[in-house]
Amino acid sequence: MLNWDHIFATRSTRMRASEIRELLKLLDQPDIISFAGGIPDPKLFPDGEFKAAYADIFAGEQVGAALQYSVSEGYKPLREWLRGEMQKLGIACSVDNIFITSGSQQALDYLGKLFLSPKDTALVNWPTYLGALQAFNAYEPNYDQLTLTGNRTPDSYRATAQNLGGEVKFAYTSADFSNPTGESVDLAGRKRLLDLGDELDIALIEDAAYQSLRYDGEAIPPILALDIARKGSIEDTRTIYCGSFSKTLAPGLRVGFVVANMTVIRKLVLMKQAADLHSSTINQMAIAYVAERHFEAQVAKIRLAYSARRDAMLAALDRYMPAAAVWTKPEGGMFIWVTLPEGMDGAELLERSIRTEKVAFVPGQAFFADRSGANTLRLSFSCANEEMIEEGIKRLGRLIGGALSEAA
Repeated sequence: MLNWDHIFATRSTRMRASEIRELLKLLDQPDIISFAGGIPDPKLFPDGEFKAAYADIFAGEQVGAALQYSVSEGYKPLREWLRGEMQKLGIACSVDNIFITSGSQQALDYLGKLFLSPKDTALVNWPTYLGALQAFNAYEPNYDQLTLTGNRTPDSYRATAQNLGGEVKFAYTSADFSNPTGESVDLAGRKRLLDLGDELDIALIEDAAYQSLRYDGEAIPPILALDIARKGSIEDTRTIYCGSFSKTLAPGLRVGFVVANMTVIRKLVLMKQAADLHSSTINQMAIAYVAERHFEAQVAKIRLAYSARRDAMLAALDRYMPAAAVWTKPEGGMFIWVTLPEGMDGAELLERSIRTEKVAFVPGQAFFADRSGANTLRLSFSCANEEMIEEGIKRLGRLIGGALSEAA
């Protein structure tokens, strides 16, 4: 038998299976109530609007362009629409500052490749988005905990990175309704992050996948908008804004985007030319068609549905969860983060939950770069209706209450 291990690059040892991708298989089991997959509800997709979009593309003269190779930067009408949306958020930019990717996951992979040499340090939250860790892991970094409160100094980040054999290259955060916690970075925290970036002279990666999904509370300017306000021009900023249509229109079309200064954009374009040439032209055209005509109505529809499900889950947690558990109360997004007493193990609870209660969730340990956080779990309310949420949280509360009694 050929031994592939000595042929694979050393970076392959950092590649791990996604616990979430595996748990998504449970969605096909009709007897499982799943709070596992952080995915949009397909019943809310604008399928009729996309049928019209593709019909219009195939009926018109643009069908040849839709099926042809295209420019690596992305479909210009889509980038022009995005420029207008960025203006609404306080992000003054040109079309050339916008780069289309095959989902925002591709953007994270490119940014890891662009900035990280082996042993360099990425600053991430504890916990953070699992997909970001997977994207960055291939480039063999170290991780340090990004904290925007407390006494951690820029010099301490710098010294830790140097002791590990590299430099701090970027800080990554999801400022609005993050995956997995549902929490947001407040205005003061965003300003502190900008200060930290300036003092360390590093890039700041702002993952805005859930930015449109605010249900209540006051909107906070994106970090890139604050950076532009400080520096006067996007060309002088260090923040790289990563967005996506996956949570608003359709994840299957794999259309994401990056907004950044031209120095970064030019490098990303070169990477795309070497990787996949360009994102699907016809899918970009369809996204542009639907976004131009229906984006606001679609976002209003999903906000109404998801906010009701969030409220149902928070109410059910209040009713059924043992007092020893605590959880976040997000103002938007798709997730609630539950913390259990030390000593409990979310992975063991999941195994018991699937077997005895038929409820799925994601154990929290996967979201920690240091594999801590075993006593945490992520609940997603996006794909469960109110009745499923009520019953599922009731069962989960019963399971956790029993486990706590056994441990007492």
